[in-house]
Amino acid sequence: MTGAFLGIVISAMATGLGAIPVLFLNNVSSRLKSLLLGYASGIMMAATTFSLIPESLKSSNIWVLSFGMLLGTFVLNIINSKTENLDTSDFKFLSGVDRKTLVIVTAITLHNLPEGLSVGVSYGTGEDNLGAIIAFAIGLQNAPEGFLVAIYLIHQKLSKMKSLLIASFTGAVEIVTAAIGYFLASEVEGLVPFGLSFAAGAMLFVIYKELIPESQEDNHVKFPTYSFILGLLSMLYLTIQFG
Repeated sequence: MTGAFLGIVISAMATGLGAIPVLFLNNVSSRLKSLLLGYASGIMMAATTFSLIPESLKSSNIWVLSFGMLLGTFVLNIINSKTENLDTSDFKFLSGVDRKTLVIVTAITLHNLPEGLSVGVSYGTGEDNLGAIIAFAIGLQNAPEGFLVAIYLIHQKLSKMKSLLIASFTGAVEIVTAAIGYFLASEVEGLVPFGLSFAAGAMLFVIYKELIPESQEDNHVKFPTYSFILGLLSMLYLTIQFG
């Protein structure tokens, strides 16, 4: 159980670890932000396409995958529309954050809940090394998500430490669902494919609706495009090597 607990915590906190580099960034210009968004988009696209979707299909079918992805897209669409006129000054910790950033933070948090469940269930089944493999795969994609959240928050003039804490929180929620998955593995195992496909749909919505369009706002759009491809190839390489 100790090994499972460590694996769950490390996987969840990889989001916060991924955000640590922002502590060393003195300034995030619009051009640098576009490059980083392009790179993060590529990583998250690869993680969704080559990790979340295949894992969901492996233990279910195309109908489960389709339902989960459409549900994830639908939920994020609702969140996006409901936050259009939201005044973030009502939330002390997020005061001054614009709607787009709030959607990103919410999306990453929701996206992490089913991922935590899959890690917990993987450890709870007791199959040799399965939990460690899934935890490593999820942790691998959590790191760039944390960096992405922190970049958005810093660009909104939040302090580096507050940005790091919020980014860490979006990943820490995995610990709760991972614990549920671990102790109720036999009862919730069937939910994992739905959860992973939901996460895939939510992530694709964010990539298509928010990240890629914003990465193209800079006048020199070709560089973020190359950055996107490099991010995709980077994650694909890591998936092949360690997936």
